[in-house]
Amino acid sequence: MISIQEDVLLAPYTSWLVGGPAQFFVLPENIEDLREALKWATDSRQEVTLLGGGSNVLVSDKGLQGLVICLKKMTGTEVKTDEGALRITALSGTSKSELLKIFLKHQLAPALFLAGLPGDVGGGIVMNAGVAESFSPREFVEITEWVEVMRPDGHIDRFLCQDLRWSYRHTQGWEPGVIVRVGLVWPLIPDPSILDQVKTANKVRLSKQPLDQPSCGSVFVNPEGHKAAQLIDSCGLKGFQIGDAQVSMKHANFIVNRGTAKSSDIWQVIQHVQKTVREKRGIELKTEVVRLPREESL
Repeated sequence: MISIQEDVLLAPYTSWLVGGPAQFFVLPENIEDLREALKWATDSRQEVTLLGGGSNVLVSDKGLQGLVICLKKMTGTEVKTDEGALRITALSGTSKSELLKIFLKHQLAPALFLAGLPGDVGGGIVMNAGVAESFSPREFVEITEWVEVMRPDGHIDRFLCQDLRWSYRHTQGWEPGVIVRVGLVWPLIPDPSILDQVKTANKVRLSKQPLDQPSCGSVFVNPEGHKAAQLIDSCGLKGFQIGDAQVSMKHANFIVNRGTAKSSDIWQVIQHVQKTVREKRGIELKTEVVRLPREESL
């Protein structure tokens, strides 16, 4: 039997470390636990909110009503090689860093772009997570073979990569439901230099990104023909701060929690950045991050 908890603070389950309590909360450890949680929500007529690695969400200080299902314990991978390819089956709560280790062990190219990504596999699919650098591969669409989705009634459907509609930082065609398992594939062509490339890329990121402070990674999508960080920096917004929420001095597309930031502080910083860039540069910045509850949409 799964354990449905009440009034659980969500801040520890988000990469910004902000957010109020969940009315009901559950941490499924496998697919059957998840099926049971969804049935409980249906029988109890509770709205369901999903949390993965918590790296692409801004949870309200007021918390969330209904059942919050956090997938961070639903982890595990199976690895096999066949037909000249490495194939990984991963439960959706598996961290991207775990995938990185597997690709790194086999000296394969996907390790390079995965080294720059926070969060879990399921979030990687939903967001078509990727990096700005011109790596190959650089987005999840390039390494995904199939995706399995649990419908609200507990049934599981499988989609091949080409069945889904992939775009910049977004994937459609799998909804409604919960991504539960993902199949990843890459040609088994080792590159002995990949470990050194990852080490170099990590050093560069550490020097340019505030990886030592709580953040969600990149806050804004790069507008076509522009880099969000450059636009924000050009408006003199590095260091702009409300409460303990600050536009990073290292990377202007990161908003960091300097210690005691609230969700409302971060939201006000986001709004100020959008307003300033709109007024000074005439460009509308859209967010990668999703605000919860969704009726408080960004």
